[in-house]
Amino acid sequence: MAPMLPAPRAETPSLADVLTGALGAILGESGRLALPPVRSAAVLMIDGLGMSALSQHSGHARRLLNALPSRGGSIESGFPTTTASALATLTTGLSAGEHGLVGYSVLDRARDRVVKQLSGWDDDMRPREWQPHNTVFERAAKHGVDAVIVGAERYRDTGFTEAVLRGARFEAYGSVAERIARGVALMRGSERRLVYVYVPEIDMAGHAEGIASALYTARLDELDSALRVLDAPLPADAGVLLTADHGMLDVPPHRRIVVDAGSGLWDGIRHVAGEPRCLHFALDDPAHAELVRDRWLDAEGSRSWVVTRGEAIAAGWFGTVRAGVESRIGDVLVAARAQVAYYDERTASAQSLSMVGQHGSFSADELRVPLARWGAFAH
Repeated sequence: MAPMLPAPRAETPSLADVLTGALGAILGESGRLALPPVRSAAVLMIDGLGMSALSQHSGHARRLLNALPSRGGSIESGFPTTTASALATLTTGLSAGEHGLVGYSVLDRARDRVVKQLSGWDDDMRPREWQPHNTVFERAAKHGVDAVIVGAERYRDTGFTEAVLRGARFEAYGSVAERIARGVALMRGSERRLVYVYVPEIDMAGHAEGIASALYTARLDELDSALRVLDAPLPADAGVLLTADHGMLDVPPHRRIVVDAGSGLWDGIRHVAGEPRCLHFALDDPAHAELVRDRWLDAEGSRSWVVTRGEAIAAGWFGTVRAGVESRIGDVLVAARAQVAYYDERTASAQSLSMVGQHGSFSADELRVPLARWGAFAH
């Protein structure tokens, strides 16, 4: 008997509520997070920081943990638990099926190819058409709220930035401490302001060496030290939230499953998209989706959910799926349940095979992320 499919929990706050809630607090609107009215708000986005990792390394994140309320101290990322999808959900307030960034890499069926959503933008992918909805920053500007992004210079002019971060002015700072300090400094003054600060260093450490590594804890120490700037009182009408786009879990080498190039599992599969813990298959003939699903279920059903696109959509994995987005989702999907990751021998690189920390699927390690609060939002 196949395991019951996971489904989003509509009653649980998610990333869709965070930045929209912060803007709502500035505009005096109520939201799911029940934030009080403020003049200015900031959201600190810590890539790759799940609640399970925080629990494991509590001694390295005391300031952060002290800012977690006893109730409502965590939320859900949303599916898939990958940066491109999660950040688009954060900055639009929409599910992956609505904003259209449905994975780390997705199917561009019109051009018969797979494209990466963080770095694969070219002249054939127009960010404002691929993701046509207004961002929270564009909405802020319409209401006279100054919207500011604080991040590393390399993110300033990317296609992904135009797709999901447009509408804000970009300020580049180097270190984690500099970025967070600038974000907090922008809370002071008389302007109405919405600030977004992006910190990717913890995610990078997790991928490279794992969440159990000394590198990961060093980056967590660095983050907690940078949060020292929040020890000083904020203006009474300013609030700060800290969250993450997803968590991760360590996948040891013997659980990184490389499917042989000649394996019958690849029969009928034209393209492989997604990421190692959430594969999307585009088939030569979509009418054979159930045959491919059943073949993968026989081989991997004990440790992964294997579904057709229709089954995934019916289960609510991507939320409401707007017209034009359905074709970006695989004809068949394989979402890991166990501590495994899948690789195609024909395309796997040494770098991808060396990745320790992984994410993309439905485990609590991947889904549960913190929601810390300071200033007016702490009350």
